[in-house]
Amino acid sequence: MPDTIVKPKTRTKTKVERPRLHKVILVNDDYTPREFVVTVLKGEFRMTDDQAYKVMLTAHQRGVCVVAVFTRDVAETKATRATDAGRAKGYPLLFTTEPEE
Repeated sequence: MPDTIVKPKTRTKTKVERPRLHKVILVNDDYTPREFVVTVLKGEFRMTDDQAYKVMLTAHQRGVCVVAVFTRDVAETKATRATDAGRAKGYPLLFTTEPEE
């Protein structure tokens, strides 16, 4: 009988990479009332009064503040909706997104 060589089958498992996260950033301006910014943060990002006030104050003092971190689609949607809420009231409120490092 001929010698039979049996090679074990190897399976390669592909690892699914986690989606990159993006930061939602609140940019300070001198025209949007603080109370309105707090209202938007509470409504869109589901923050408490205290959390929203701290984020608004940090953005006011430093110029920008990271509001939250989400996947790209969610971050862009929330930033757009929050910015649009300000525009609807006539304020230059601005939320942007950028990839997290």
